[in-house]
Amino acid sequence: MAYPPREYLPGTPFGYPPPPDRPVQWYDEDAGPMVRPYALTKGRTRPGQPFDLIALVVTDIPDPTVLPVGPEQIAILEICRGNALSVAEIAADLDLPLGVVRVLLGDLLDGEHIRVSRPVPPALLPHEHILQEVIHGLRAL
Repeated sequence: MAYPPREYLPGTPFGYPPPPDRPVQWYDEDAGPMVRPYALTKGRTRPGQPFDLIALVVTDIPDPTVLPVGPEQIAILEICRGNALSVAEIAADLDLPLGVVRVLLGDLLDGEHIRVSRPVPPALLPHEHILQEVIHGLRAL
């Protein structure tokens, strides 16, 4: 038996119920425009390059509206103009999922519209004893 079970409605086209008299609205005006995240990223789930949550993004483009990018990318460029923000802050400011923001940032980076400063990997940071020696040397001055 097929799920969900259907009944044949005689006198209607193909046995289906007639359409409602007025359109059914399943969301209200406060919900705003309804766009699925995969539509913003054109179905992609991963950026071309990985983005750390604390990587800083900045741009110097004076008017992002002249670029061939989408409205969400224009919003990213506007909030990052002359102001370095982390990837997590961008996602929070625009109220977009982090994965979507990473894909959009990847497109902007490929188009050379943004600059990204990535955090230093822990393996490249100096050891604690070296930092302590520097502190002791500064105190001796």
